[in-house]
Amino acid sequence: MNEQRRGDASRATPDRPVILVTGANGQVGYEAVRALQGLGTIVALDRNRLDLTRLDDVRHFVRETKPALIVNAAAYTAVDRAESDAATAHLVNAQVPYVLAEEANDLGSLLIHYSTDYVFDGSKPDAYVETDEPNPLNVYGRTKLEGERAIAHVGGKYLIFRTSWVYGARGRNFMLTMLKFAREGRKEITVVDDQIGAPTWSRTIAACATHIAARYCANDADASWWTSRAGVYHLTAAGATSWYGFARAIFQAVNDDASCVQPIKAESFAAAARRPSNSRLCCDKLANVFGLHVPAWEGALAQCLEEAVC
Repeated sequence: MNEQRRGDASRATPDRPVILVTGANGQVGYEAVRALQGLGTIVALDRNRLDLTRLDDVRHFVRETKPALIVNAAAYTAVDRAESDAATAHLVNAQVPYVLAEEANDLGSLLIHYSTDYVFDGSKPDAYVETDEPNPLNVYGRTKLEGERAIAHVGGKYLIFRTSWVYGARGRNFMLTMLKFAREGRKEITVVDDQIGAPTWSRTIAACATHIAARYCANDADASWWTSRAGVYHLTAAGATSWYGFARAIFQAVNDDASCVQPIKAESFAAAARRPSNSRLCCDKLANVFGLHVPAWEGALAQCLEEAVC
């Protein structure tokens, strides 16, 4: 019987691979741990179990655990704070992925890593594809891009999933903030209307990645199959909207009234970090290589709200 464990892979066997998940209490990590049930012995790590800023400890833990699959859902995601805390953002978003990639490569393991739409500057009029040249506008985006490139430099078996505008029923995110405002009966809420992207449920991200992980854990393809497919993939919900449109959809779902939500321009919203005006990512590569078709953002939001408002 497969099970979730906290930092102990001693009961792993060849037919029950060890799956190491970092950031297990985060939005994506929380969903990943649950989606991965049944695929192996899950070692779920949060910051209390392993301090990722201690790189030697990270190396030692991976070598002791010997995971067949590493899912790195940990990240420094405080976009504005990163502008004044670049060293920590670089450590978590760039150096930790490099260490995990090296250790995964030495073990012959698969590394699944999550990145962001913020690697782009948003100047492209259409949706970004994986081969478009990155040009991040802020420290967060730069450090996430450095993490991508560090993993690619190591090589081996790795999948990097760029996603965008992540929300879920736990943690801190835009959807939960809007729900809080709706419950408080706010009379007016101003939300940016000139930044476009795809709100993406954390469960969608975890589910799509797990479909791929299941194939890996089942050993139905050899190492060369995986190394030939290593690289960056875009993974967001289908469709697009603005933050304003996202907020209106949330209010309409819970209040049947979004009249309190008013649009503003990004330049009117005080923020330490610049954001791309276009965060749309094309997910065709994901469909072509792995046969995965992402759901529309509206339907995923409706499902998530059903859980969040219960």
